[in-house]
Amino acid sequence: MNILGISCYYHDSAACLLQDGRIVSAAQEERFNRRKNSSDFPLMAANYCLQAGNVTINDIDYIGFYEKPFLKFSRVVLSHLRSYPFSLPNFLSTMPHWLQDRLIMPMIFKRELGYEGKSIFIKHHLSHAASAFLVSPFEEAAILTADSVGEWATTTMGSGCNSEIKILNEIHFPDSLGLLYTAITTYLGFAADEGEGKVMGLAAYGKPRYIEALRNIVVVRADGSFIIDQRFFGFNTGFRMYSRKFVAMFGPARVPDGLLEERHCDMAASLQLFIEETLISIARNLYRITKSDNLCLAGGVFLNCVANSRIIEETPFKNIFIQPAAGDSGGAIGVASYMYHSLLGNQRDSIMNDTYLGPDYSANQVRRALASAGLDFREMEDGALSEYVAERIAQNKIVGWFQGRMEFGPRALGNRSILANPMTLGMKDYLNNQVKHRESFRPFAPVVLVVLEEKANEYFHGEGSSPFMLLSPKVKENKKHIIPAVTHIDGTARLQTVRQQSNEQLWRLIVAFETLTGVPVLLNTSFNLRGEPIVCTPQDAIDVFQRTKMDCLVMGNIVVDKI
Repeated sequence: MNILGISCYYHDSAACLLQDGRIVSAAQEERFNRRKNSSDFPLMAANYCLQAGNVTINDIDYIGFYEKPFLKFSRVVLSHLRSYPFSLPNFLSTMPHWLQDRLIMPMIFKRELGYEGKSIFIKHHLSHAASAFLVSPFEEAAILTADSVGEWATTTMGSGCNSEIKILNEIHFPDSLGLLYTAITTYLGFAADEGEGKVMGLAAYGKPRYIEALRNIVVVRADGSFIIDQRFFGFNTGFRMYSRKFVAMFGPARVPDGLLEERHCDMAASLQLFIEETLISIARNLYRITKSDNLCLAGGVFLNCVANSRIIEETPFKNIFIQPAAGDSGGAIGVASYMYHSLLGNQRDSIMNDTYLGPDYSANQVRRALASAGLDFREMEDGALSEYVAERIAQNKIVGWFQGRMEFGPRALGNRSILANPMTLGMKDYLNNQVKHRESFRPFAPVVLVVLEEKANEYFHGEGSSPFMLLSPKVKENKKHIIPAVTHIDGTARLQTVRQQSNEQLWRLIVAFETLTGVPVLLNTSFNLRGEPIVCTPQDAIDVFQRTKMDCLVMGNIVVDKI
């Protein structure tokens, strides 16, 4: 059975192909059209998924869409009416999109894909819940989802058992942790749906001196549910998400790319702490209700790896699974999985152990791309390649690492990565300024071997396993001076752990680096420039390589060195 999952029209559009319950392909549209966070219908991503599954659109049994458009439309209309006349400009700009495509999805499937079969629509947060639980290793679990807003829900608490998911409680719009985080992200001068990760990184540079003011604006009850004072925000009243009252309390907003003041850092720290505390409160209440040792998380809020780590550390849950594409792109996996398992009653027998679900490219395709770019290259055997690249990294060279199938989700996990030496103190600043061209406060992730967990446990506190770079444990005190380039100012690190069976090429490279240096850690950041999607094709990789001060490009077993 072939099921195509689709998410689109807001941000992070994506497609996923499920064949007999197994995810065979998944990709975001941004990687193909090169527009970051693209909301377009995922035509190229869907075509890739079909090709990867060796099927045509005529072989698709169902298409699943990750939310219910008419239910969402009712919320949009009612919310604008409640805020009229202030919401009129936003209403007028939004309505054409609804009438053009979002309310006629079956017709869109036919127009874009030539599909005339059955389409299924499920609620947005149910898609999130399914994207975490149904591909997790747990037979039963508590499920927590949180994002900006789906149809009405912004946060849901539920449980899963075998193939069944129950939503136990919901918090509805406009009370939303996701919208709160995004509103303050824009107040701090960063772009919505893109800058939230920057705010998380910035938070470590400030002190939470605005936390009491935030607690007065957002009242959190004992069970973790919350009410946001809407006088401080404008989620429907125009093109700014925070109000004059918010500015009166906290001061003028930061101009995009403007000077970062101490108060901006303090606001980021206050927001981050508030979100962490609220999520912990919700999770503790969910444990009291479900009594499950297992927790599944999804929704864009759970791309916040610092909050995720605190949930593990400060709640009774013993085991956790976070959907690696926790944002809207993961909804494509969620709706396809829910249809196959929960609606059609098929047993679960597939676990999402990795995210390598995107396109890969042959050595011939790489050779042709390099020849077209006029670049000289050489080819190496596996063992020699690992030793050579490890030596280059140990010499503080910056390596573009392009291998196998592209990752699904926002994290580069070793197949579309830039790798560097974590032991060099100035490496973070060099990468931010000279290679990535991004803000100086942005941290980088360590990728570390996992061999029965002991390598990670030598360097980091916690359980040691973090395959999707969604946890941020503390670096052990006696290791901070060894890996300063991946140790954030607050002593944490956005950890990725690698097992041999999940990514042998990357694993082999880290082994070679450890042999040279005694340190089983590399610095890993996404293979892209600021404001651009992660690279997809060899041509994309070559373009970024040529526009930056990277020293070496490795695609498969083919190596290009800058002279």
